[in-house]
Amino acid sequence: METSLATLQKHALDDPAGFLGDVLARTKKAGADSADTMLGESQSLSAERRLGNTEGLERSESRDLTLRVLIGKRQAIVSATDLSDKTVAALVERGIAMARLAPEDPFIGIAEPAQLARSLTDLDTADAADPSPETLDARAAAAEDAALAVKGITNSEGAQAGWGRSRLHFAATNGFFGSVTQTRHSVAVAVLAGEGTAMERDDDYAVAIHASDLRDPAEIGRSAAERALRRLNPRKMATTKAPVMFEPRAAVSLIGHLSGAINGQAIARGTSFLKDKNGKPVFAPRITIVDDPLRRRGLRSRAFDGEGLPTARRALIENGVLTGFLLDLATARQLKMTATGSATRGGSGLPSPSTSNLYLEAGATAPERMMAEIGTGLYVTELIGMGVNLVTGDYSRGAAGFWIENGERAYPVSEITIAGTLPEMFAGLEAASDLTFRWGTDSPSVRVPAMTVAGR
Repeated sequence: METSLATLQKHALDDPAGFLGDVLARTKKAGADSADTMLGESQSLSAERRLGNTEGLERSESRDLTLRVLIGKRQAIVSATDLSDKTVAALVERGIAMARLAPEDPFIGIAEPAQLARSLTDLDTADAADPSPETLDARAAAAEDAALAVKGITNSEGAQAGWGRSRLHFAATNGFFGSVTQTRHSVAVAVLAGEGTAMERDDDYAVAIHASDLRDPAEIGRSAAERALRRLNPRKMATTKAPVMFEPRAAVSLIGHLSGAINGQAIARGTSFLKDKNGKPVFAPRITIVDDPLRRRGLRSRAFDGEGLPTARRALIENGVLTGFLLDLATARQLKMTATGSATRGGSGLPSPSTSNLYLEAGATAPERMMAEIGTGLYVTELIGMGVNLVTGDYSRGAAGFWIENGERAYPVSEITIAGTLPEMFAGLEAASDLTFRWGTDSPSVRVPAMTVAGR
């Protein structure tokens, strides 16, 4: 009697190493020189509330198999969502046929055995318990109820609480096999303050690996309400040049621009303003920016990268100096450098370099003192649009926040644009002391000495 699909899928998930080993053996037998394969499984659950009512409960489950086939200097990627023997056979056949027709790329190839991760550290990236729908609904309710209880809040866009668990198994013909399980708990809420055309909106949210590390939903709700209330009655500004301070939520985008500019693919193409800055000062000497994939309970922690290489903590910027780029195997070969264990894999995509737990180290100055030292300037709480050119470093984005007078937030401002260049912004950047690990890319408040602030 034919084995059921459910039975085959259960076998694959019960013995992923054996299942993936069989997939690789078939691929080699069919004519591949080398190959790697990933088996992914995920579950998610979410609850949505608005104005005291449950508006949605959703649960989803998925599994997928991805196979990368390499023949000479040609490669192809194929994927499927069922794990039956018939599907696997067809997947291998299609992968081989596509690889034979693919264009040659002199830099592709899986890792050599000596490059592979051998000891996989337990980074505590999975919560043992799965929350019930009732638990998530209660978290969303607590966040929204706390926000609506704040005087001046007039409406809600709703609250959402979510959970997810993902398991990824990765194997290659070089002998590597590794597995990782990750969980996510999240709470988010958005509310409005004021009436009619004078209404203002803001939100707050939190994400954590373990439920025990998740911020109190009621505190998240109160924070969202306070943020919305502070934005009421914004003013428009005349264009000027002034110091600009970014709150942590806005400052993380600057760190993200750095990671994009030192991505090996951009460096190899020559499309980054930092392509010639390796080993040279980019920030002020007091600035250090770290990528730490081995941080316990980190939102992006990983003991091995998307090609089976070991990961390690790196100071990408050390005392202001750029220490290197983010490289996977292909970009490292192209640049004649060493891969940095930075490869990531998403869905059916090829390996590409990326950061893990990226953060700007805290400075010594409290944010209140940093603001006081500004005297007059802009405090940014929201950035809008993507007017950033990583080829030239030109920077221009819509913003909202508060005008600073006498070293304090004086009144809210909106419909403004801030502009400068990333090289100048990085060179003058100062970090405050309020670093908190919340989002995977994290930063304390930061100050930039001068930017153009364009208003009315």
